[in-house]
Amino acid sequence: MTSTVARTTIASTTSPLSPNYPASQYFSAEDYSRFHERAVRYDADNTFFTEDFEDLRAAGYLVAALPAEYGGRGLTLSEVAREQRQLAYWAPATALAVNMHLYWTGPAAALTTAGVEDLTWLLEALRDGQIFAAGHGERGNDVGLDNAQVRALPQPDGSYLVNGRKTFTSLGPAWTSIGIHALDDSDPANPVVVHLFVDRDQPGVRTEETWDTLGVRATRSDDTVFENARAEASTVVGTHAPGAPYPPYINGILGWYLPLVANVYFGIARRALDVAILAAQARPSLVPGVADHASKPAVQRQIAEAEILLDAAHALLETTTRDADSGVDLGNWAVPRLFSAKEFTTRTAKEVVDIAVQVAGAAAVSRRNELERLYRDVRTGQLHPPNTDAILDVIGKFALGVLP
Repeated sequence: MTSTVARTTIASTTSPLSPNYPASQYFSAEDYSRFHERAVRYDADNTFFTEDFEDLRAAGYLVAALPAEYGGRGLTLSEVAREQRQLAYWAPATALAVNMHLYWTGPAAALTTAGVEDLTWLLEALRDGQIFAAGHGERGNDVGLDNAQVRALPQPDGSYLVNGRKTFTSLGPAWTSIGIHALDDSDPANPVVVHLFVDRDQPGVRTEETWDTLGVRATRSDDTVFENARAEASTVVGTHAPGAPYPPYINGILGWYLPLVANVYFGIARRALDVAILAAQARPSLVPGVADHASKPAVQRQIAEAEILLDAAHALLETTTRDADSGVDLGNWAVPRLFSAKEFTTRTAKEVVDIAVQVAGAAAVSRRNELERLYRDVRTGQLHPPNTDAILDVIGKFALGVLP
């Protein structure tokens, strides 16, 4: 069961200073209420968000960024980001997991439409109901997409046999194909990082249930193991030498993944602060002349600080996605901007949730209080690749002229 605060209505949980959310193109207040109530059960039971997923699929949310001819509405990055922000406000793990499918969709549509790369096969697969997961996490890989522990052995017909393990593969029970990067070192003098997709029904693909975590539990980001699993030649979407610039589609997914994941954590923080505001208004005080907790200057100061932080994060997120949609040429700052948006927002989200817990007081640590779950969920933000260390390394080197 959730607390009274956790069950408040949508209208009463949006503070007057909350950024104005445009109405969702997919969900009503009643839909969000269902997502919200289920989130409690999914977290407690460490189970996948099955009902949420079916609602998302039925609404067409999973193809939101695709053109109409592929079943979508052609939503821009900014529009998808705002939808994700709202979904995360009510069901953080649901939003985070579906994010790992959505970021494949927008760049595929944009590059195909622009004639840069023909990803029609992927758009058709999405139209036909395929669910794409992301398989980029690996134990012992601290350089992300620049290299890989998983191996891809080239075959005469252009396909690859994939061997190894991917971690943190969200949508564990639901995905039908997984996009991965793997190292082709069949020519030791010229190793190549290959980006491709492996279908779940291929022999040699299995899910190993490893997901029992502090937060965002409903993502069910279990490990995926490949044992001579075949990736067809037609699914290869790019190659590059280790550490070399990425091909267009891989650049594209980074341009969607980073703002979208940041917006998920913004939604978590916004929700936490709104819950804390309600708690402060409802919490009585025995201090003479003070009606409630919200009347205390110390609490007002904490809320003000949190609102300023969220306002800054909101402005950065909106600018980042708007510039991307408008094709603003940021030159060499394009990647650092994406990194900055992700790092600042996830760091800010954690700080705001911590403030919310302080405002709500000791009741916030109860498992019956929504803030307890949000406190856990927000912790993973800075751990998503690229993590804080990697981001600060790149931006610092760039600013100092160490990177070209």
